[in-house]
Amino acid sequence: VQLQASGGGLVQAGGSLRLSCAASGGTFNFYAVGWYRQAPGKQRELVAGISSGGSTNYADSVKGRFTISRDKTKNTVYLQMNSLKPEDTAVYYCKRGDGNTLAALSPPSPFGSWGQGTLVTVFS
Repeated sequence: VQLQASGGGLVQAGGSLRLSCAASGGTFNFYAVGWYRQAPGKQRELVAGISSGGSTNYADSVKGRFTISRDKTKNTVYLQMNSLKPEDTAVYYCKRGDGNTLAALSPPSPFGSWGQGTLVTVFS
């Protein structure tokens, strides 16, 4: 299963973006999926995760601003990002876990590729 992240762009602080993670070549509906990000010079971090059953968790830095959701009919996971800050600037990646619970997302699965990600740039 290949995952493709899209929806990034250039946005002013306080603005919003919605990222999409689409699966092809199969389904990831039975797995947890995470959105990760990597800013220049920093390690990749888990931003938000969603289990196969719809449970969610968030990094403290994005709680109350980001919302992760999934549409199993479209085989797609979304990340709605509101009240964006310059420190949200990063390349965002989606990746499925090796299981169906949120615990499967951290550390990230060693299997599968990260793909190209989608760049989010927030300017003040």
